[in-house]
Amino acid sequence: MATKLSIPVPVLSFMILALSNAGGVDGSTGPSSVTDSTKSSSGPKWDVCNPGLPSDSLEFECSEGTWISVDVAPDGKTIVFDLLGDIYSVPVSGGAATLLSGGLAYEIQPRFSPDGKRILFTSDRGGGDNIWLMNADGSDRAPVTNEDFRLLNNGVWHPSGQYMVARKHFTSQRSMGAGEMWMYRVPDGGTGVKLTTRKNDQQDAGEPCFSPDGRYLYWSEDMSPGGRFEYNKNPNGTIYVIRRLNMVTGEISDVVRLNGGAVRPQISPDGQTLAFIRRARTRTILVTFPHCLVQS
Repeated sequence: MATKLSIPVPVLSFMILALSNAGGVDGSTGPSSVTDSTKSSSGPKWDVCNPGLPSDSLEFECSEGTWISVDVAPDGKTIVFDLLGDIYSVPVSGGAATLLSGGLAYEIQPRFSPDGKRILFTSDRGGGDNIWLMNADGSDRAPVTNEDFRLLNNGVWHPSGQYMVARKHFTSQRSMGAGEMWMYRVPDGGTGVKLTTRKNDQQDAGEPCFSPDGRYLYWSEDMSPGGRFEYNKNPNGTIYVIRRLNMVTGEISDVVRLNGGAVRPQISPDGQTLAFIRRARTRTILVTFPHCLVQS
C-alpha cells in the first residue's frame, strides 16, 4: 500500500522571542508588567492549524512508517491509523488510504467506537493534547476534553460507548512525567473522574485498555524500584508491569510481571486472550496469554 502525503510545513521552523523594552533586560521592570501586557493583548487567538506563517507543502508516497498507532473497526473491514501526525483509514484488504484528519495539528492514537461509527483520537488542535471525537468518515471533529495543563492522550472507549478513559500526564522537575487513568463521559467530557493515582511524578503509567465486558481496566506502569525515572535501567529486568483495576470493587492488582517487562496490553474481542509486548534480550516481541490465567 502506497500512501500519498501532502504536508504543510512552516518555512520559519524556529522563532526567537526577544524581550521588549517594557520587560527591561536590566530588570528595571518586573515580571508582572510582562504578564499584564500579555493578558491585555487584543490580538487574534492562536490557531494551531493556521499560525499565519509562510508555509509550503511536501508531497511524497510511502508504503511503511514507524511509531504508528493502529485500530481495527468492529466489523473487521477497516483499519484506522496515524502517520506523521495525520489520521487515515484503509480497507483491511489493502488499497489507497483515505485522509480522515490532517493539517498542522498533530493527531494520533485513533480508536473506533464499539459500534464503529465514531473515532476517538489525541489532538493538539485546540492548543494542547486533548481527546477529540469525529465520525468514522472524518466529519464533525470536536473535543471531548478541554485540559489546559494536565494534558491527555491514549483515549480508549468503554464497551458501552458512553464513556472513555484516557491517560492524564503529570510532570514536575523532569520532563518524562507520570500518568493517571481518568474516565470521561462521551461526548460532553466534563472534569472527569480519577480512577488511578500516580505513585510520584516520574514513574509513568499509561496505555489503558478495557476488557470486553467492561469489568476490568488494564494498563502498563513502571513498577521498578527507586521511585524515579532513570535512563539506564536494565530493559531485560522488570520495569513495566501490566496492572488491572476491577471497576466494580476498585481493587488494583498486578497481572503480568516478568523479566523483559510487559507493555501495550490488549484484550481480544472475545475476552479470551491478553496480548502484550515484552523485551527479550535485544528483541521486542509480541506475546499472547490466555486471559483466564490472569482473571481472578
